Amino acid sequence: MDVTFATTTFAPVVLGFFGLGTGYLIYGPQELFGFPRRDPSVDRATGIWGIWLPGFCQFITGVYLFVALTWLGSLKEPALYTAALAFSAYGIHWFALGWNRYQGNDARPTGLMAIAFTIISVLGMVVFFTAGAWPVGILFAGLTAIYVSEFFASFRIGARPGPFSPEQPALTNGNTGDALGTSGAVSTSGAIGTATRLAPAARLAPAGQSVRSPSNPGERALGFFHLATGLWLMYLTFATTLNISLHYALPGG
Repeated sequence: MDVTFATTTFAPVVLGFFGLGTGYLIYGPQELFGFPRRDPSVDRATGIWGIWLPGFCQFITGVYLFVALTWLGSLKEPALYTAALAFSAYGIHWFALGWNRYQGNDARPTGLMAIAFTIISVLGMVVFFTAGAWPVGILFAGLTAIYVSEFFASFRIGARPGPFSPEQPALTNGNTGDALGTSGAVSTSGAIGTATRLAPAARLAPAGQSVRSPSNPGERALGFFHLATGLWLMYLTFATTLNISLHYALPGG
């Protein structure tokens, strides 16, 4: 017996908008203003938020869109296929971003990830501007700027040693043994004993001091675009909710 589902206009994109926007508004102030100042406790908190808000909210939105488009047939708009791809991919990668922040892992692989996600972001710009959905096209333009900035921030391109990174000259000279001394080893204790993990040079700090990298221009740019895009996502959340719930006609909803 065939089961037919009625076509709906209630695509749950607003959940993805809100989740991603919340994540950007949490991460952006740290990167642009250094607030709250990063330390292991703050990194664990922001990591958890990254996993659940931009991670889970986008992932569940993307899966819903794919199922509705391909299995149920309750959504028909072709541009939503690109939205399903983007929400799913961005959600999954935020699981990794949040976990890496929670663990204090090396940031350099994130720079390589940014190459692939720049491509998805440009793809989204092309699709949504061509489809006439310019507010979503602007969103993908912001995402493109974010991932280009992420590449420079993760590899610290153009950065200078900050006040809490005395190991930078040693790393530049290839002397990683001196650089990754007591400030580079992060000890974690658990039921199976004590393990030592080397933190990335860009995030090392003397014992008892917070981590900050004000001399990394890529990180500053990343923070700016996180905040700007996060605010635009809040507008899209606002407009979409009012347009559907109260029949407003705001752009982007």
